[in-house]
Amino acid sequence: MTDRQYKFNTIALHGGHEVDKCSHSRAVPIYQTSSFVFDSPEHAAALFALEESGNIYTRLMNPTTDVLEKRVAMLENGAAGLAVASGQSAELIAITNLCNTGDNFVCSSSLYGGSYTLFVHTLKKFGIEARIVKSNDFDAMQAAIDSKTKAIYGETIGNPQLDVFPIAEVAAIAHDNDIPLIIDNTMASPYHCRPLDWGADIVIHSATKYLGGHGTSIAGVIVDSGAFDWGCGNFPGFTTPDASYHDMIWCELPDEMRRIAFIVKARLCGLRDMGPAISPFNSFLILQGIETLHLRMQRHSENAMAVAEFLSTDERVSWVNYPGLASHETHNLAQKYFTNGYSGMIGFGVKGGKTAGSNFIRKVKLCSHLANIGDAKTLIIHPASTTHQQLSEEELIACGVTPDFIRLSVGIEDINDILSDIDQALG
Repeated sequence: MTDRQYKFNTIALHGGHEVDKCSHSRAVPIYQTSSFVFDSPEHAAALFALEESGNIYTRLMNPTTDVLEKRVAMLENGAAGLAVASGQSAELIAITNLCNTGDNFVCSSSLYGGSYTLFVHTLKKFGIEARIVKSNDFDAMQAAIDSKTKAIYGETIGNPQLDVFPIAEVAAIAHDNDIPLIIDNTMASPYHCRPLDWGADIVIHSATKYLGGHGTSIAGVIVDSGAFDWGCGNFPGFTTPDASYHDMIWCELPDEMRRIAFIVKARLCGLRDMGPAISPFNSFLILQGIETLHLRMQRHSENAMAVAEFLSTDERVSWVNYPGLASHETHNLAQKYFTNGYSGMIGFGVKGGKTAGSNFIRKVKLCSHLANIGDAKTLIIHPASTTHQQLSEEELIACGVTPDFIRLSVGIEDINDILSDIDQALG
């Protein structure tokens, strides 16, 4: 845009976009095309050889998606982004971009149920091992690392346990072992936390959630800090010829690309071969959501704090879990890493256990009972019987999912209406 360093709110509206030279459209156009015309045989060859930048095929890149990738990278203080079809595919591409058969990565036990099954069960079929440890057990984390470990993985706010990840502390462990730290920042959003500023190397998002914010579009984004040295010796996939891309050595890319080798390889190998491409229309819708991210996240946090305080004094509630409460076990980490609030996710238990929890969900009227978070509307679910039902009792305990646990994604409705609905459902 200009040489001026714009602030977060301005980047949310303008980041990564230059006005279209043909139509002069103020809004980001939707380039609903599968492919792009080459100027000449030489131009086509140069694009495929990475000698020029440009568009080839929408599975790999698209002008609408390009704006989304740049904007999220700017919001996260990253060097480059890659948008894909879902948060789950963002995780898959990020991990397989680093790990081959026989490799492993260390992962926090406080993990979204879909991520847990992908990491522990599906990746196991490819010979990639997820070593699950508690995020605050630094000795166990160090002990789990060996010569085949390629990354440490965690969530800024664990879903659904809602514990805050010790980003800087774990980043130090990762870097001492010449491996990157990957952080899923979905639950916090870059408005509340920028993990790259605290030492993380890769950030991923389910953009379906707070970035999109309206429950209309499935999307994922990977952001590369541009700071990790992929030529450190632990990543032969970056330092040896890649037969799948005419023997390209990713650490020897041209200067302007070398810094973002992780994203380049993820795009030209992972996205190209596995194919979870985001549609240009979904990229457009996520961009619409990002334009109001700063406004929505402020209201999400304000409303969530009010709900948490209400629940914590209600005799019908057995416990409340919200990082913004001083009583929360990781409140000190939330204070350290978060700005402008503590996001919109709350966990709580209704007295009477699983039956009482089910009755509560049955009675809500304003709150929507569905399997999503980060919508502008207030959402509610019982994880033990839905999102985490595939886990064993031992795995449920490790994830912090008890039989009475209710997960509440607090929306941006009038706070009095939200509280009134919760109060009548508890009654």
